[in-house]
Amino acid sequence: MKKLFLLAAFSVLFISTSITAQQKRIITLNEAIQLALENNYQLKQAENNLDLAEYRILSEKADFLPSISSSAGYSTQTGQQFVQETLSFTDVTSSGANGRISANLPIFTGFSNILTLRSSERTKLSNEETLKRAKENIIFETATRFLTVLLNKQQLEDAKESLETSKKLLEQTKAQVDVGSRPSVDLYNQEATVANDEFTVTQRENALKLSKLQLIRSLQIDPLLDYEFAVPDFDPESAKNSTSVSRDVNTLVEQALLNRSDIRSSEFNIESLEYQLQISKGSLLPTLSASASLSSSYSDQARDPRTGNTASFNDQFFDQRVNKSLGLSLNLPIFNNWNRMTQIQSAQVNLKNAELGLENTKLQVIQEITQALNDYSSYSSQLKAAEKSLIASEKAFETQQERYNVGASTLIELSQAQTQYFNAQSARTSALYNLIFQEKLLDYYVGKLSGEDIDF
Repeated sequence: MKKLFLLAAFSVLFISTSITAQQKRIITLNEAIQLALENNYQLKQAENNLDLAEYRILSEKADFLPSISSSAGYSTQTGQQFVQETLSFTDVTSSGANGRISANLPIFTGFSNILTLRSSERTKLSNEETLKRAKENIIFETATRFLTVLLNKQQLEDAKESLETSKKLLEQTKAQVDVGSRPSVDLYNQEATVANDEFTVTQRENALKLSKLQLIRSLQIDPLLDYEFAVPDFDPESAKNSTSVSRDVNTLVEQALLNRSDIRSSEFNIESLEYQLQISKGSLLPTLSASASLSSSYSDQARDPRTGNTASFNDQFFDQRVNKSLGLSLNLPIFNNWNRMTQIQSAQVNLKNAELGLENTKLQVIQEITQALNDYSSYSSQLKAAEKSLIASEKAFETQQERYNVGASTLIELSQAQTQYFNAQSARTSALYNLIFQEKLLDYYVGKLSGEDIDF
């Protein structure tokens, strides 16, 4: 019975596992982007940095409030102590308690509180823009990998179509060789062509598997499951004649300088560093603060002057030994071993480096957009040329096939026409997907990728 039970349990597990393995999860482009945004660890780190910036702002606001502290203590002391009543030192064991509450309020700190708060606010804005750019990076990388999968998938279909054509031609050639209308060398040549096409199909299958694996890894989903990536509906003519892409470099650069999150992040960071420089300069100014305290104590050696007995705890702690204080404290910095001047110089250098980094980023944006726009125009021209070549090579292949069927053409000529037709198909597919990719690349450089409507 035990063996039968184990066998039944194993069978159920195997069947359920087989059913799960056969199920394919279909993932669209937008779903892939959402998965990448949810699972990417770098994005989670950027979100954590933003939370930390918010906590710092809350801390800086609290610096405007007074700081309040309290303390309490109890002690026992044994040994020679001076006794007032006998005017002599006597071995005594005494106990005492004390309590204190104090408050300190900064009145003037060289504007450091205000400047630090503004600096933290700019840091938070900078982190928000950094988070946006991190999302744009993930969206672009995911879309690129998804597009690579679609390209490899289409090229695999083209290779399979070419293989089927070669196999049909092989059957036709074999029949003609059998009846003696074609030489045996044609059969051998066509068998070699089929083998070469099969090798091409294998290469395309491997490329598709690798691109899928890279996409799955970037999405950080279970690699043991089976996935199918849906091909978006897009019109090649609309991609070829797209009017959404501006051809004016100056317009695109202006949009990028306004939209790019990394540029805005750098600008907010520069503002934060400017406040840091003012904070460093403010350290040369005097500071003023107010303080207040309330304290009291109790000792079992204290005597009531009226009775000569030990004064009660309530009389001492809440009346006789209560101390109150109010005070102002002015601190004037005179010389601190050049530390403050060093801090000022360091803040100036950090600000200059940030400004240089921003200028370099702007120059890089101009170069990226210029190159991407040139590549877009080039790929657009390549697609038009590839489509003309595809139409011509298809007609040439059909003509050679008709001539071959009537014996007016050789197998070598037909194979060359087929190869040219297949190459034209691959060139047209690559040019089309390169054009689509280049359009998304321009959107990325301009800072227009949001992930909400990135369909091709």
